[in-house]
Amino acid sequence: MKDGPIIVQGDLTVLAEARHPDYSKVRTYLSRFAELIRSPEYIHTYTISDVSIWNAISSGMSVEEIIHVLHTYSRYPVPPQVEEFITDMASRYGLLSILPCEEDLLLLKSREPSVLDMVMNIREIKQMGLRRLSPTEAVFPKQYRGEVKRRLTEERLPPLDEAGYEPGAPLKVRLRRRSTRGENFELRWYQREAVDSFWKDGGLRGGHGIIVLPCGAGKTIVGLAVMEKVSAETLIVVTSRTAIHQWIEEILDKTDLQAHQVKEYKGNASELAPVTLTTYQMLTYRRSRDEDFRHFSVFQNRQWGLIIYDEVHVLPAPVFRVTALIQSRRRLGLTATLIREDGREYDVFSLVGPKVYDAAWRGLESEGFIAPVRCFEVRVPMTSRTWHSYINAGKRQKFRIASENPLKDDVAALIVEQHRNDGVLVIGHYITQLKRMAQRLGAPIITGSTPQKERDELYRRFREGRMRVLIVSRVANFAVNLPDATVAVQISGTFGSRQEEAQRLGRILRPKRDGRVARFYSLVSDGTVEVEFAEKRQLFLAEQGYMYEIVRMEDLVEP
Repeated sequence: MKDGPIIVQGDLTVLAEARHPDYSKVRTYLSRFAELIRSPEYIHTYTISDVSIWNAISSGMSVEEIIHVLHTYSRYPVPPQVEEFITDMASRYGLLSILPCEEDLLLLKSREPSVLDMVMNIREIKQMGLRRLSPTEAVFPKQYRGEVKRRLTEERLPPLDEAGYEPGAPLKVRLRRRSTRGENFELRWYQREAVDSFWKDGGLRGGHGIIVLPCGAGKTIVGLAVMEKVSAETLIVVTSRTAIHQWIEEILDKTDLQAHQVKEYKGNASELAPVTLTTYQMLTYRRSRDEDFRHFSVFQNRQWGLIIYDEVHVLPAPVFRVTALIQSRRRLGLTATLIREDGREYDVFSLVGPKVYDAAWRGLESEGFIAPVRCFEVRVPMTSRTWHSYINAGKRQKFRIASENPLKDDVAALIVEQHRNDGVLVIGHYITQLKRMAQRLGAPIITGSTPQKERDELYRRFREGRMRVLIVSRVANFAVNLPDATVAVQISGTFGSRQEEAQRLGRILRPKRDGRVARFYSLVSDGTVEVEFAEKRQLFLAEQGYMYEIVRMEDLVEP
């Protein structure tokens, strides 16, 4: 027996001793081919899946490297079935390739006749017009490119898509060496690596995939650099109008594009421009369930050479449908976390692309590209009245009662007072709770009903330091650039959402001008279901190396 930090189990889980001196090193490797599923204080649990292996292989990691990591750091011998699973899943990636063929057809090529035999027996694919040409080759109509990829991935036969792309209408895009604000500008080393990993020298294997970078690490800049590589008309889909305004500001500041070339699409075809930005909400709007998605036509109304999905991990289900139809366009997904709470990882992988680049959060922190953060889980008791309501409630209502625990107001107010010289965001899920906090702190509040003009003004005042505290709902989870926010106080959240936890921490990750450490406080009602959900929420951040310090309300003093 070795003194390794991990135990590899036959059910494809990996137990990791969080306090082992080699854990930090092995965690970096594990995050490339496994997913963290539990993270209590001492033992973290990872799971190895088909998609996690395919993402590792697509990013350049070999089977030998994966197995070497497990053997090197495992305390006990690695079960042979684990090696077999890894080898099998890795070997399946690329057994099939999709290649260009005749004008309206694509070629599906197999390394082995037996694999194509299996494909020919998949009823849904045959119904798409799949026709066999030889023991290892078949053809199908181009319009089913996305659906064929999706269905093959579900059968654990993810194909390499080498069918190429339509070039799109040309649009010369050049990054400036000096921004319009007068600042020197160049890509950071990891941003260049990310762009190169996506582009792959313009070859057939490049042009589709997902880049994973922490909030505050410059995902938008990577998007601009990809636009320069492609130099074609571009559609950018984002989570909110606030994000649209920030993208436009960055485009005009850091590229040579002019204002008339960059527009926001709000529902009128005349608003389309060489670079068009819109929201997922706009694209999926319809007046009734029986009506089709009228704005999906925006995907086809111009000869886009590139489509960028910002915060791709929240891609709405209807957008997958239209994405399946536009596989001939280059597609870039940007996100801080590939986690999907709805389990649609297969769809993201097959329709947008594999993970082509992932940067370690702690590594970028050590180089000063994102701010260092201390994370606190503050356990808050409940009053006897609140506890009585809680124990007599149903499971879902229990979570809300615990989330809206009135004593959290006192704790949040105490933290805000302790950080009286910092920019503080108070973030929550329940509007009544947020309004209560806004009234108590005398601070402005931003919710989904806040007009866009008012939101932009409040964000601007916060950035300029004319406002110290801002109360925000989940509308601020994504793509809100508030570089001077140094403290976030989370008073409630969406059940066990790992992606939400990561995004909220991201609001304070942008480097501070004075180099100070940011602080993230998550308020949790002690002894309730919220403790369990908090553990689930923290999984992704634990995988990145962030550890929560647990403190109780009565012990809360300025750290």
